[in-house]
Amino acid sequence: MEKIYQQALLYDFYGELLTEHQRNIYEDAVCNDMSLGEIAEENGISRQGVHDLIRRCDKILLDYEAKLHLVERFAKAKLQLGEILELAQAEETLNQAERTARIRELATQLLDEL
Repeated sequence: MEKIYQQALLYDFYGELLTEHQRNIYEDAVCNDMSLGEIAEENGISRQGVHDLIRRCDKILLDYEAKLHLVERFAKAKLQLGEILELAQAEETLNQAERTARIRELATQLLDEL
C-alpha cells in the first residue's frame, strides 16, 4: 500500500512530465488499479511491455523527485501546517505567547521553503 501511495503522489506531482502514452499506462496501473493483462490488452502491447513501461516511469518519476524534492517539501509543509493547527487549537498546555512564537517560527519556515 505504501508503494502505491508513493507512486500516486509522485504521479500527482510529476505525471505531466511523462509522455501521453506513459501517462495512460501508468495511470491505468497505479490510479485505476488495472492488471498488467488488462492494460496490455487495451493498448495492444505485451504484459512484459506494460511491466517495463511502469518500471521505467517509476524510475523517471523518482529521478524528478531526487532533483526537485517537491514531494518531500510538500510532506514537510503538511506536517508543519498540522503542527500549526494543533497549536492554534491547543488548550492551555502552552501559554499564548509560546504558542504564538511557535506558530510564527513554523510559518516563517514554510515561507522560506516556498
